[in-house]
Amino acid sequence: MPTPPPSSSSPSSPSSPSSPPSPSPSGPPPGVRAAERRVPEVIHRRRWAVLGVLMLSLLIVVLDNSILNVAVKTIASPEPVGIGATQSELEWAINAYTLVFAGLLFTSGLLGDRVGRKKVLLFGIVVFGIGSALAAISGSPGELITYRALMGFGAAFVMPATLSVLMNVFEREEQPKAIGIWAGGVGLAIAIGPITGGVLLEHFWWGSIFLVNVPVVIVALILMVALVPDSKDPAPGRVDPVGVLLSIVGLVLLVYGIIRAGELADFTDVTVLASIIGGLAVLAAFVVHEKRSDHPAIDMAYFKKPAFSAAVAAMALVFFALMGVTFFSAFYLQSVRGYSALDSGLLIVPLAVAQMVFAPRARLVVERFGARAVCTGGMLLVAAGLAAFALFDATTPVWVLCLVFFVQGAGMAHIMPPVTVAVMQALPREKAGSGSAINNTFRQVGGALGVAVLGSLLSTTYRGEIEGRLGAVPAAARDAAGESIEATMAVAGKLGPAGGPLISSANDAFLSAMHVTALGSAAVALIGTVVVALFMPGRTAPERPAPKEPAEPQAEPPAEVTAPAVRD
Repeated sequence: MPTPPPSSSSPSSPSSPSSPPSPSPSGPPPGVRAAERRVPEVIHRRRWAVLGVLMLSLLIVVLDNSILNVAVKTIASPEPVGIGATQSELEWAINAYTLVFAGLLFTSGLLGDRVGRKKVLLFGIVVFGIGSALAAISGSPGELITYRALMGFGAAFVMPATLSVLMNVFEREEQPKAIGIWAGGVGLAIAIGPITGGVLLEHFWWGSIFLVNVPVVIVALILMVALVPDSKDPAPGRVDPVGVLLSIVGLVLLVYGIIRAGELADFTDVTVLASIIGGLAVLAAFVVHEKRSDHPAIDMAYFKKPAFSAAVAAMALVFFALMGVTFFSAFYLQSVRGYSALDSGLLIVPLAVAQMVFAPRARLVVERFGARAVCTGGMLLVAAGLAAFALFDATTPVWVLCLVFFVQGAGMAHIMPPVTVAVMQALPREKAGSGSAINNTFRQVGGALGVAVLGSLLSTTYRGEIEGRLGAVPAAARDAAGESIEATMAVAGKLGPAGGPLISSANDAFLSAMHVTALGSAAVALIGTVVVALFMPGRTAPERPAPKEPAEPQAEPPAEVTAPAVRD
């Protein structure tokens, strides 16, 4: 099918190739001629309903991670309350999901462009639902990690498909608004996740946080079949299995080495260095392969555009900083402050509310001040919110916590929509799957590395702080007691009244470790601030319509406009 001509922003009376030139309430956005509209009328009319279904799909993928962050303390508890997962196992429960997700995003995006985005979306939702059901009945940390990886496999086919479908049901002029709402859906998931997780953990066993995904998956499947149109690239490229394999191996080696370093509190250990260096070498080979391949998983030419590179770098850096803090904030709220899982979820609501309120409106701020100023301001807000954790102690007022979370959410709301628009609109509509894969890959890789690096920094600092305070602990249990605050608390509980001083020492050691980690997170966010300030595009003057010229008789009828490869 031939590729349609690019849409125009010059004003004209709306018309359709198959209908008289009369305006319609469901017609194209102002300034777009229906004859030049790239979305068929039947799809255009239900675009907002489609967006709602896509947000439901996004909801369960993001909600799952936010629920898990609230439940980490419960899962770390000994049986029968939890499954006794260590801090490194908890990190792998998160990273197994994100690493499989990130590693398969390239392939899933290309497959969506090739075989149909609706097909891969349905496939991903089904696999995600099966993985959720199995994760709910996990009997050990190893099983949980395995089933989380299966969930990541399914999610890899969901997340890029939602954004690529969005790009094919909205005209270019409406895409920033739709992406803002899409990004606000992340805030909604962040809000619902902790609250849902808290309620479930208050009344049911820990596996219910995964089982709750199953009915949502069933509803999403029904709505997708009924409403979501299929679309694909009329001239797709081939899948790059070598590139995908190299990316998976490289990331797993790199992150495993970092987690192992946190477990040993030693970054110079042979196994740590071998994993980290090996991972970096494989990732370097991945880049070389992609440059030489005639069908790369990622077209490296995209990264020659400063705005594109700055956008994906900003996405990776901000999620690197935020995911690490999200990981340790659950322990701070529940272990140090003594809040329940539900209370901890409610305290994160201000972050989600800020995203829900500001993300859909970010495009208006960008139109006035430009993407560079908006993203720079958002990055500074995120950095300030992260740095504030360095001032928290065991008695910090609740309203201060809520304010800091709100500031972080407001910052994220002014980063995610502009950088997502910059990435997606840098590629042709036909390559929406590839663009979505790149966008989500950098976000997920940044988040995974954030959990690993900042989690290791937290663990290493905590062990250094607590080692000198374990005198009352039997020698055989000291290594285990010093691994994390939860492990120390468990040992202190077995000591009876003599464990009181150890609990106080554990809280002090964790706060010191949290302060160091928070400053590290803020430093990463500041690096992101510099990147967007230097390379994101500034304010662009709005296009003015060309002056109308007297109509002239046409020598021949206009060429027929072919609809894009979108099927109802």
